[in-house]
Formats: sequence, structure tokens, C-alpha cells
Amino acid sequence: MIWGKSIGTGYGAPSILGDRLVFHHRVAGEEIVECLDALTGKSLWHYNYPSKFIDPYGYNNGPRATPLLVSNLCYTFGAEGKLTCLELANGKLVWQRDTGFDFNVPEAFFGVGSSPILEDNKLVVVVGGQPNSGLVAFDLKTGKTIWESVGRTNWEGRPMIGWPGERTVKWQSTEKQASYSTPVAATIHGRCQILCLTRQGLVSLNPTNGAVNFSFWFRAQVPESVNAMNPIVVDDLIFISAAYYKIGSVLLRVKPDGKDVEEVWRNPVLEIHWSTPIYKNGYLYAFSGRNEPDARFRCVELKSGRLMWDREESWPHHSSEQPSVFGRGSCILADGKLFALGEGGLLGIFKPNPEKLEEICRCQIPQLHHPCWAAPILSNKKLYLRSEDHLVCLDLAK
Repeated sequence: MIWGKSIGTGYGAPSILGDRLVFHHRVAGEEIVECLDALTGKSLWHYNYPSKFIDPYGYNNGPRATPLLVSNLCYTFGAEGKLTCLELANGKLVWQRDTGFDFNVPEAFFGVGSSPILEDNKLVVVVGGQPNSGLVAFDLKTGKTIWESVGRTNWEGRPMIGWPGERTVKWQSTEKQASYSTPVAATIHGRCQILCLTRQGLVSLNPTNGAVNFSFWFRAQVPESVNAMNPIVVDDLIFISAAYYKIGSVLLRVKPDGKDVEEVWRNPVLEIHWSTPIYKNGYLYAFSGRNEPDARFRCVELKSGRLMWDREESWPHHSSEQPSVFGRGSCILADGKLFALGEGGLLGIFKPNPEKLEEICRCQIPQLHHPCWAAPILSNKKLYLRSEDHLVCLDLAK
């Protein structure tokens, strides 16, 4: 280990640009955006603002989203919906928006958890406002609203696919829109679009003006559920998945005009909670399962949904801070290998092989414990790992 640091609570991963690392955490009654020297862990600056967020289900009260670093600017999205822009060099406030107030956002289940993205020189954010502010684009330098889209207009009357009967959407003014999925920008059939797995399902937007290309209903049949994985795009195919109440996964094919999709397959072979599968050479590698006793590590063929291999990673609910299994972990792909961080701080390296599970090595990171729900971050041969209250930097060069 190069360095380690005790930090405030939160679930979002750090972000790195050059030699600067920025993470977002909560200490007492404040959310803190903090910048470190990525090589030494030395604090360079921090920006604090008050937060009264209390998780209604008893999880920690820290921010859930990951900072976005762009040139000399840093963007963060707090648990209460405070969208903040800071100067990366010194942490000076450029602008801040209270999206919960500005866009009439119904209270989310677990606070705000989707990260902002940069697309078409705009900051695109899952705000979740009513009636048609599910996604909002902001000016990067001023925070002014450029466009807002998604909600009653595109969902009203749409078929509730996968639900019993010939049901269609009847929009409610209290309907929650925000999910915990971060938007994905992709080019499909030569057209750039923003794909977002909202609470109601998948939407495709024109990044220039926010116009909706298509909407596809995808959510569990009970209110107590969320969508959290990021869509995976391969050519004209889009994979989405969720873990609540056996909703499972769907592979969609975008039609040539880019205005609709068709189902390729649907089954519960993967039930993805908060992580995003890794795609490589036709196969998905992912941790599946809603809760600790459901956890599996699986490889699935993308185009068919066929299960290639499966390993149980389950452990009794809240039974240990450092279980001997990965549980519901997160992966990244680097140097032809899968780097997996288990939710209790178990770090593993795997060879992505669809024929069999090949584990190269594993080790428990002593400083980390459940919940480790942020994906690993790799930069300049340094691996950065976060648990609920600790951040470590490991050297992978040797």
C-alpha cells in the first residue's frame, strides 16, 4: 500500500485527473468535496457545505455519486441534490444548484446516486424532477439550464412491458424518476445519443436538445425498488439489468431509424444491483444478486443470454465486515485482466475466460470493510479503493 486515509461516509468512487484525486464524503453535518495529491494522499483543498440528509432506510448519510473532472473544473452531486461546480486548482466555488428545489424532485429512496456526465459540451444529470425534468442539461461554466426532458410527456400511455395485463403508464405527480444509474453516451446507427436507465426504464435522448428518441419500460412491479446499473452498449445492442423482485435482464436491439427498440432476450440470468458488468469479446462478467445471500459471480454470453459459468459468492446478511467471499462486487478491466473488489474489501484478479472461471489471486485489504460499494479506480498503475469510511492507494507496477 502506498497510502491510506480515514475519510467521512459515502459510497461514490474517487475521480482522478492528472496528479489530482477528488472524492466526496460526509463528516457530521457537512458534505465535503476534497482534493488530494493522487501519489501521496496529501490534502490540497476542500470545499464544505451543510447537509441534513438522513437515509430513510438506515444506510449512511454520505454522498453516493462520483465527481466529474473536466479540465480545470470539478462537478459533484450531493445526496440531497446539490449540484456543485468548483475550480479544480483550488476548490473555489464557481456555481451551485439546488436541484431538489429548482426542479420539484420527489424524495428518492436512498438519496441522490447518479453521477453527472459531460456530453455535447453540456453537463447532463439525472435530476428526477416533475413533471418533465428527469434529465437536465446544464451549462458547464454557469450552471444555467439548457434543456430538461423525460417524464410525463414521454411516459404517459406507454406500455408497461413485463407487467401483467395490457397496462399503460398513468403518470402521477408524485412519481419518482431518479434512479441510481449514470447516463451513458453512445453512437448507434451513426447517431449520438444519451442512454439512461431511469426509475421507469430506459430512455434515449438527443444530447443537443434533450428530445426523446425512445422509451422502454423496465422496472420491478413494486414501489420499493430501484434501477442502478449503467446501460452497456455494443454496436446496436443495449443491455440493462436490475436486482429487485426477479426483474432480471433484457437485451435490446435499436432499430435502424434509432426511434425504437426490440427485445432480443429477457431472463433472470443476471440480477445486477449497483455495479455494471464488464463486456469483453461477446461476454459479460458480473456479480449478480440483490442482497448478500443472493450473490453470484457469473459469465453470460451477451447475444444469447446463455450462462457460461457461475460461482456462489453469498454470505449471511450483515454477518461480517470482511467476509471470505466477494459478495456483490464491482469489476474493472485493465491489462487483459478483471480487477474485482468485493463488498467486504476482498480484492481479486481474474482472467476473463468464458469457458471457465480463472482466479489469478486474491487478498483482503486490511483497512477496508463492508460496505465497499464503489468500483475500483486505476490510474498510472495505481489502484484506488474505497470502503464506506476509508480510501487506500495500492501500487500495481510491481
